Amino acid sequence: MTIALAGKSAIADYMVIASGRSQRHMATLADKLAQVLKTPARPRVPIEGAAVGEWVLVDGGDAIIHIFKPETRRVYNLEKMWGIDLPETEFPERAALLGA
Repeated sequence: MTIALAGKSAIADYMVIASGRSQRHMATLADKLAQVLKTPARPRVPIEGAAVGEWVLVDGGDAIIHIFKPETRRVYNLEKMWGIDLPETEFPERAALLGA
């Protein structure tokens, strides 16, 4: 999920929230993102939390990318902070509970 932050926050223009299935999956996603985001002007892309594996943050400069385990994503629910509901496709068990 992508959330536009321009005009709402000075930290970045966009926040991307994604889920990974395991610590290894999340760390790999973060590493691949860092490779794509590297430029000659920005040779290092900061990554936080990859060793712990519940929540990984990739600082893409204008975009901050959060990669969560699904259960951790539900707990923090960053989407709600920005006035957006969690996508039902991300959590099919939630849709079943809501009768969707």
